[in-house]
Amino acid sequence: MWQGKFVTAKRRGRWEYAGRSRGIRAAAIVALDREGRVLLVEQYRVPLGKRCLEIPAGLIGDHEGDEDEAPEAAAARELEEETGYRADTWETLGEFYSSPGMVSESFTLLRASDLTKVGEGGGTDGEDIRVHRVALNNLAEFVAARRAEGLAIDVRIAMLMAAGWFGDEDD
Repeated sequence: MWQGKFVTAKRRGRWEYAGRSRGIRAAAIVALDREGRVLLVEQYRVPLGKRCLEIPAGLIGDHEGDEDEAPEAAAARELEEETGYRADTWETLGEFYSSPGMVSESFTLLRASDLTKVGEGGGTDGEDIRVHRVALNNLAEFVAARRAEGLAIDVRIAMLMAAGWFGDEDD
């Protein structure tokens, strides 16, 4: 129906949905530091008209000449750009779909650990990303406080709140 540089509006039968142009996918990162904290980012999102709390993420192969970029390379680049951290250990957790009834976009979820701060983060090109290091055992309270301030909360944060694969954060 319509195609822009990054988004395509599609119709299959009577079903309308959005997808990424040119087959672009995304990488999303659950970044855990040695102190049992997760890195979250906060940035303004035009479709929502407000700031949103999210896990670090970015597009794979969205730059000219990088169409064959690996999800792991994109994740490492995005983690450093957005948060100012590098990870020594990476684990690919699989491919997931954001909102499959409305959007065909998929993302590769990766877990990053053994983090080292190497820069300020904040994103590129005026993204104005704020970085939060949040103790996993305080995540629900942190999210509630940000929601009360009027921030939108990305669905991937719900995954963190419900996940049991982090182990016991009180150790």
